Amino acid sequence: MTRRYSIKPLGADDLILMGDMLGLFGKAFGQPDVYDEKRPDAAYLRRLLGSDTFVALVAEQDGVVVGGLAAYELVKFEQARSEMYIYDLAVDESCRRLGIATALIEALKGIAADRGAWVIYVQADTGPEDEAAIALYSRLGVREEVLHFDIPVS
Repeated sequence: MTRRYSIKPLGADDLILMGDMLGLFGKAFGQPDVYDEKRPDAAYLRRLLGSDTFVALVAEQDGVVVGGLAAYELVKFEQARSEMYIYDLAVDESCRRLGIATALIEALKGIAADRGAWVIYVQADTGPEDEAAIALYSRLGVREEVLHFDIPVS
């Protein structure tokens, strides 16, 4: 099968592609209020995309964003290394099962290695709608059983 998409890392000037990725996330996660209605302004997105600790990758097919990955580099204190955390990863429903999510993660692996990261990690929800993501992550990595807690700031 011929790959019909390309992977592109986003930089500070890629505001349109970032907006397209946010729209894709809102649609894929069923949360347009989070990803579309409260979208940060251009100055905020430019700072984020230009930062040393944020990575955004898109998969484009025929000029359309069909996949996206947002990750953060966490610089460690106990050793001179870092970890990459995949915060969001989504592929348009019409383009799933084409290797796009795997290609996005593979591209992140190269960036992570260049930055001295020793691991990439991701959290996954456990609902029936998350089975495909869990299967992908199980194929690419080692599963750990952990608890997750949200601690309110105020």
